[in-house]
Amino acid sequence: MVPLATDFDPGHSIESARRVLAARLQSAGIEQPALDARLLVGAALRLDLTGMVTQAGRQLAPEEAARLEAYAQRRLAHEPVARILGAREFWGLPFQLSEATLVPRPDTETVVELALEIFHGLTNSGRRPCIADIGTGSGAILLALLHEIPGAVGVGTDLSLTALKTARDNAAALGLADRASFVGCSYAAALRGPFDLVVSNPPYIPSAEIPKLSIEVREHDPHLALDGGNDGYDAYRALIPQATERLAPGGALIVEAGQGQARNIETLMTAAALVVDRPPKADLAGIPRAVSARKMPP
Repeated sequence: MVPLATDFDPGHSIESARRVLAARLQSAGIEQPALDARLLVGAALRLDLTGMVTQAGRQLAPEEAARLEAYAQRRLAHEPVARILGAREFWGLPFQLSEATLVPRPDTETVVELALEIFHGLTNSGRRPCIADIGTGSGAILLALLHEIPGAVGVGTDLSLTALKTARDNAAALGLADRASFVGCSYAAALRGPFDLVVSNPPYIPSAEIPKLSIEVREHDPHLALDGGNDGYDAYRALIPQATERLAPGGALIVEAGQGQARNIETLMTAAALVVDRPPKADLAGIPRAVSARKMPP
């Protein structure tokens, strides 16, 4: 029997509430019910994992029970845990989210990894390294790179003013506001360069595939950040030529790719006079996820 909503009452212990919630989520077909239950109980009770363990036998206060039930109902409706909590960790850093930003995903860390590999192989130009993040969203890629490259400065672009505010807030919270700026524009249209690295996680889902995505994605991620047009390549066709113009000689463009898209993206890069000098970098599932090319010096 599936526990009812009324099972979250002040008489239950923290451990009992966690077990009840995990069972409810599992019965509803939610993936990783135990993990989601732990995160939601911790958030509802304002406790970290250590606090949940040491206080496992403590009874819920009335306001905690009510808050936990509200979180449970949202997750049972397939709202992602990161949306409920309003935050997600990326590259070991905390990022606040908004309705205009994607939830940063582990796959996207592959773009950061490849960008760092390429950056460390670049010839020192004698000036401060400069990075552009096209379609920055929460600022995750740009701010992760600035965190790893202390001497660098960067700029993120986005069409959404709400996303830009979220990115600015994240830069401030991470102590990177003095090295990161954000501008509203289409792709790189408002940027001048030159940039040593241009990075992007553009929308790449073919329009017809969006209704087939999980409820968590299609109903909670902004479609502006998902929809890549009829074939999924509209954003690449726009941003690759713009990025090429703004790259410093020897600089590199690194983009995230959907499954099966890497080779076509490399073709678009080559057509823009960039040189593909390394294979795509695969994510943990073995999917070619980060595609790069360089602008060769004259």
